[in-house]
Amino acid sequence: MLDAVLAAYGFPPDTPVTPHGSGLINRTYTVRAGNDKFILQRINQDIFSSPALIAENIEKVGGYLLTHFPDAVFPRPVPALSGSTLVSTGPDGFFRLFPFIKDSITVDVVDHPGQAFEAARQFGAFTRMMTGFPVGQLHETLPHFHDLPLRYRTFREALAKGYPDRLRKAGELIGYLATQHHLVTRYEEILSNPGFKLRVTHHDTKISNVLFDRHDKGICVIDLDTVMPGYFISDVGDMFRTYLSPVSEEEGDTSRIAVRLEYFEAIVRGYLEEMIDVLTPEEKRSFVYAGEFLLYMQALRFITDYLLGDPYYGSSYEGHNYVRALNQATLLQRFSEQTPALKNIAARILATEPRSRRPSSQNEHS
Repeated sequence: MLDAVLAAYGFPPDTPVTPHGSGLINRTYTVRAGNDKFILQRINQDIFSSPALIAENIEKVGGYLLTHFPDAVFPRPVPALSGSTLVSTGPDGFFRLFPFIKDSITVDVVDHPGQAFEAARQFGAFTRMMTGFPVGQLHETLPHFHDLPLRYRTFREALAKGYPDRLRKAGELIGYLATQHHLVTRYEEILSNPGFKLRVTHHDTKISNVLFDRHDKGICVIDLDTVMPGYFISDVGDMFRTYLSPVSEEEGDTSRIAVRLEYFEAIVRGYLEEMIDVLTPEEKRSFVYAGEFLLYMQALRFITDYLLGDPYYGSSYEGHNYVRALNQATLLQRFSEQTPALKNIAARILATEPRSRRPSSQNEHS
């Protein structure tokens, strides 16, 4: 399989290739050619049914950054011998190749608030630099990915046709999630609120999608498959969802789930360092909702999958998606309990954060 892909890029068949990283969606490899190093990825078409749309988005984003922010670090795909950035080997699907950023590393778990700050700063910088880009030109590579009203409707449908034994087991959790419908109403208000802007949004802001140097300083964001038009709450909310708790969404012991306030502060500070001049006043007042939005949506997705027999996420053991849903619902509850403290932190940062002194391109606007 890989010999044909390597040949398409001009590599000899004996080129060393090794598995790389811990990503769950795309299969990733390291390719070594002399002193050069590359990242080869096979696109998971079970998730991304139209790889060409991803390639077009990345080309548009890369071209814009090269023109307006030529010093920005951005790993653009390497063209194959054919000139295309996508290589198909028939039944094995599509592959693409990226240059390896020298001296860069990725991390799978946020170890300290400084990493959270740097990651938030990098995701904020990406959206800031893309502010002048006509967002409507981007394809939706995952339609309705963060459509909370749709996720809620699907949840309600699962209550009508889910497995009876699973509905009984999840009864208390279902009841709690039903009481949080006001978060859907709030999102529907955002859709018609001119104070919220559609922006170039990453949509998958886990820590492993940031490259760091050896001193834990952020270099750039990677994995742009989910870059689409979206709202800032998607990126900030996903950082809250994945950075705040000391345990992951796989943790079954709910007593270990907590909201670390210092990580919340680090995310808000890092994001605002880049976005302070870009966000509207309405958006700046919505950091806490961003966390509620993503946590609620993910809890709905997990419980829906559980009730319907695990068709999307799959499961490693009986009740796996129930555990995931309970985990996210517990984190949502603890996040909501901290609302006064979280709002105070965000307000304090907004009151003291200086306006950005970052250089702008002539086409950048808020």
